[in-house]
Amino acid sequence: MTLLAERPVRETAPAAPKRRKRPVLPYLLIAPTLVTTAYLLVYPLVRNVIISLQEFGLPQLVRGDAKFVGLANYVKVLSDPEFWGVVKRTLWFTAINVVLIMVLSTLVALLLVRLGKWLRLLVMGGLVLTWATPIIAATTVFQWLFQSRLGVVNWALVALGFPEYRDYTWFADGEATFGILITLIVWQSIPFAALSLYAAMITVPQELYEAARIDGAGAWRVFSTITFPMLRAMFGLITCLEVIWVVKAFVQIWVISQGGPGQATTTLPVYAFQVAQSLQRYDLGAAVSMLMVVLLVLALLAYFRQLYRQERDT
Repeated sequence: MTLLAERPVRETAPAAPKRRKRPVLPYLLIAPTLVTTAYLLVYPLVRNVIISLQEFGLPQLVRGDAKFVGLANYVKVLSDPEFWGVVKRTLWFTAINVVLIMVLSTLVALLLVRLGKWLRLLVMGGLVLTWATPIIAATTVFQWLFQSRLGVVNWALVALGFPEYRDYTWFADGEATFGILITLIVWQSIPFAALSLYAAMITVPQELYEAARIDGAGAWRVFSTITFPMLRAMFGLITCLEVIWVVKAFVQIWVISQGGPGQATTTLPVYAFQVAQSLQRYDLGAAVSMLMVVLLVLALLAYFRQLYRQERDT
């Protein structure tokens, strides 16, 4: 009996927990969205890359016998001086627009923070209506404003004592057309940027502003030492979105000037469309559009790298 009592009891290992199966339903619910996104975004991009590597003109479009030519289309585009002139014009166009958009949007956002309730709602309502205006409708309104004989702008300038603007043809002057397009795109872009910045500014604790005012800080010092550092990421995000918006602007330019007069307002999207449709060289047009995407990605990567360094240093 003693030996039996002293025998060690054999412990049984605990049962291994059963692995829970991942539910399939969430993946089934998002599958239509993923498929639709792939069809609308990925497929056109892949198709565009393929066309840019082929000899694809009108005959090939009809017969369907396009042959691959490798990077020949890219070499032809990159060796064309006209392409680099368009790139330079696009960079200037983008830089001027983005700087004006960010400066004016910041001022509007600061104004919204200081306005009273009803005035703030009124201004925000106007911004939303501007943002909701279709691009074609807004572009048509600007065409009417700067019309040579019946335009409001010419009438107002003559009434203010500038008779040289009577029947002035704005769209026959390259620099004037360039300025009108900048004004149009800035006007269309301010609502989104201003409302986004305003939504970010009201999240900054008011105690920081009160402490800065007690220390005698002015408006610029408060913005440069409190508002901007705390919202640097938001400013960077909105700047990147505006760069994308301006670079891909096509409808406004095509409706108003179709890249003219001459080539004064031809940017990369307009140039790609002209090459593809006017010359019926869809392969070269696809190559131009892909080069535009590459340049845009490189510019944004450089900006994000600089922004990351600033965030890391602070």
